[in-house]
Amino acid sequence: MHCRPAVLGVALAALSILTVSASPTRMSVDEIRPGMIGTGHTVFKGDRIEEFKVEFIGVLRNVIGPSRNLILARLEGGPLASTGVIAGMSGSPVYVDGRIVGAVSYSLGAFSKEPIAGITPIDEMTEAAGRVERRPATLRAQLDLPVTQASLAAALRRSFAIDRPFADSPADVQVLAGGSSTVGAHVGPMLRPISTPLVIGGFGGEVADLLASGFRDAGFTPMSGSGGTGPVPASTRPLAPGDAVGVSLIDGDLALGGTGTVTHVEAGRVYAFGHPFYNLGPTEFPMTRAYVHALLPSLMSSSKLSTMGEIIGTFQQDRAVTIAGELGAGPSLIPITVALETARGQKRTFKYRVVRDQLFTPVLAYVSVLNTLKSYEREFGAATFTVKGRALIRKHGEVDLEDLFTGESPSTGAATYVAAPLTFLLKNEYEPVEIDGIDIAIAATEEPRTATIERIWLDTTNVRPGRPVPLKILMRSYRGEAVARTVTVDVPANASGPLTIMVADGSRLAQWEQREARQSQQAQGVTQMVRALNKARKNNRLYVRLLAQDSGAVVGGEFLSSLPPSVLEVMESDRSGGQFVPLRSATLGEWDIPTDYAVTGARFLPVNVETN
Repeated sequence: MHCRPAVLGVALAALSILTVSASPTRMSVDEIRPGMIGTGHTVFKGDRIEEFKVEFIGVLRNVIGPSRNLILARLEGGPLASTGVIAGMSGSPVYVDGRIVGAVSYSLGAFSKEPIAGITPIDEMTEAAGRVERRPATLRAQLDLPVTQASLAAALRRSFAIDRPFADSPADVQVLAGGSSTVGAHVGPMLRPISTPLVIGGFGGEVADLLASGFRDAGFTPMSGSGGTGPVPASTRPLAPGDAVGVSLIDGDLALGGTGTVTHVEAGRVYAFGHPFYNLGPTEFPMTRAYVHALLPSLMSSSKLSTMGEIIGTFQQDRAVTIAGELGAGPSLIPITVALETARGQKRTFKYRVVRDQLFTPVLAYVSVLNTLKSYEREFGAATFTVKGRALIRKHGEVDLEDLFTGESPSTGAATYVAAPLTFLLKNEYEPVEIDGIDIAIAATEEPRTATIERIWLDTTNVRPGRPVPLKILMRSYRGEAVARTVTVDVPANASGPLTIMVADGSRLAQWEQREARQSQQAQGVTQMVRALNKARKNNRLYVRLLAQDSGAVVGGEFLSSLPPSVLEVMESDRSGGQFVPLRSATLGEWDIPTDYAVTGARFLPVNVETN
């Protein structure tokens, strides 16, 4: 009986220890008062985390839309008096008495006289990153090819408008926590997400300008960097709040990605930025270490000059108030290999890895190939590129890549040729597509190689069924030289009446087929899409078709020639599904002739089948 008070005392002591250890580690928005002082953590140079002072001004509540809160504060210390809020500080954590408040994420924009920033509350960041739903279909971006500065900027801008103010007008904002005589609701429309430094490494002038222009309009600050993983000193300590962190889009012989700051690390879960990278929702982007080489002060917008380092995890969420992910091995990336061979026998191989994303994968494939060829053109003055290779599509085989590009900007044509199938497949509405790799070889010559179809003929215009006839084709090269080809045309044994031989380049044949079908045929599923890509017409081909006035149809995206009248009648009677299109002619034979030229033109030759 005498031991009970002692046991009770021990229990109360243990309870008080548990109560202290379970005290909240976060400070809510409701606890913020004007004049409170906090401490921020960030890297100003190298990888050393430094402190800066934070004086709270008030809380802005956006009463329209998601009803978000933003804590307004004045920053002080280190270089901030001369730099203002720095691009790359996004995500810098702010603490009061050891309790985390949130992430520095918004600034007053250009030419601000003092470093006033918006702080995203930590509770909003962790709540938003907890969502696991798939990316909405409405976020399928449309990228117009070939990519130009205007089309890239437009695709990024219309799909992911991240550089938006906290509020569209002062009427959308309430000032809570007392406010300030100098700061009110009018500040809301002035606050925008702190610009994200965009590391562009290994890209030549023209392609670097294309990227810089497109991403600058979307809220990034383009910064020159080194190709591949930069000279980042290895770090053995765990990632901590205040550390610099990167989001990689492409690595290898090129580098492209954004850098910011870690806000919070909890059980291997990392929260950063305090605003979106692109507000994509679910993502699989590499999380990397980053190293701050220097600060670039500017009256307009100061920035951290950073380099991305090794991959340390995966950013799985890109939300309006944070990016978040897990520490670990990193996501699966798409390998791209470009082997380049010149007419002089020089060989070079370039290797890149790009992220898996409906918008970024085609863009990055395009710019990596374009940059490789643009750099080569500057050095050697090439005028023709012959592309051969493949794209591996998981569960659907390969997309064969083989064509020739020449003229004033063959590099643009070649890069578009590689990116177009990816755009086509990744924006499909049938099923998610996984690309396992792209492997291409490009042979370059220093002269334009074009040829025009000038004439086609037979030794006789009367042919007999079941017998082959030699078709002569005359082309004229870019130098005016005559280029002759002969193809054996096999006339079917059951052929009769007048026939037509058509010889055309790829684009004219595609136009003729579309007119014949009287509509553009939509592939029904990814399998048909891959098949259509493999049947796509090429620049360096002569296409020969033997045509007859006959009946056929396009059914479910498949061309069917010479159908019996009874079958056509049944199909014609049931057209409610919209999968049946009658044809006016039948293709009795087809031949594709590879050439060493980009061919243009079309010729038609009427022939008569003798039955006696």
